[in-house]
Amino acid sequence: MKARISAYVVAVSIFVLLPSVWAQDKPKNGNWGYHQFRLSSSTFSNGGTLPLSMVYNQCSYYPGGDDQSPELSWNHAPWGTRSFVVILYDVTASFTHWGMYNIAPTRSGLPENAGVAGSTYGTQIANDFGDISYDGPCPPPSLTPVSHQYVFTVYALDVVLPTLPTFGDFPPGAEALYHALIEAGRSGDILETASIDGFFPGTD
Repeated sequence: MKARISAYVVAVSIFVLLPSVWAQDKPKNGNWGYHQFRLSSSTFSNGGTLPLSMVYNQCSYYPGGDDQSPELSWNHAPWGTRSFVVILYDVTASFTHWGMYNIAPTRSGLPENAGVAGSTYGTQIANDFGDISYDGPCPPPSLTPVSHQYVFTVYALDVVLPTLPTFGDFPPGAEALYHALIEAGRSGDILETASIDGFFPGTD
């Protein structure tokens, strides 16, 4: 529930603060309008069924998963972007499967399996499994709905986020990243977001 509220607050911040952000950096093409920031993946189709390669490899309900984060590509990033954040969120179960921040502004995406532990593409937070990496879907078939909706969102920021603090043996988790995004939204540092989603298991 907290993660869902945090995501809502971030979304509200985006729409309230975007006009002032656009005024800070002039696009190369002289177009002051919407940047058409888009996210896509060659691993799965938007709105389709996620492949077994993305499923949690310790999921007894759906054995054979490779637990690999998908290829992600984004284009038309806002002028003035300093870093990207990527989050995978299970909307159905209010569960964060992956979070990576301070992805370099020169990147236009992430390759498949970029969410492996120790990834150099960005800084990862502990997901709701407690792992500092990507962990894929594993929805219990005994609970309804059986099919869960998984949303990938990329945030374009005009700042580099400070390193999220650890507390003793506890690494920063999803809530710490959501809080950082809320603060970025309040400061007008979220330029735009783009999302795609998929379902597992399929809805057919």
